[in-house]
Amino acid sequence: MQIDIQFTDHPIVAPKLDLPSREIGAAVEFHGIVREMENDRALTGLFYEAYEPMARRVLEKHFVELGALHGCVAVRFIHRTGWVPVCEASLYLSVVSSHRREALLFLADAIDRLKLDVPIWKRVV
Repeated sequence: MQIDIQFTDHPIVAPKLDLPSREIGAAVEFHGIVREMENDRALTGLFYEAYEPMARRVLEKHFVELGALHGCVAVRFIHRTGWVPVCEASLYLSVVSSHRREALLFLADAIDRLKLDVPIWKRVV
């Protein structure tokens, strides 16, 4: 499985789709956008921090497990660090597989696992 994990303090620009095989039938993307309201509080943005070495290890472990479970062949993960204003993406995740169901299941499971135990934190400033 191809795994690409990146952290950046710059706005996320969705990369050009790179298909690793001619057998790819699905490519799904998710953009996690900073909302204006959180817990009934108006925001101008959020501040993200990550313990990158550990985050990379945990994400890679999750992605390998999910790739085996769902049969996906590639994942690209980009997360912002630092200040992210409202209406900008803090997260970009793309998954490619032979079929849409596998890619969509991988994507949903990956986001659930990200929120569960990956050392990336957000705070309201």
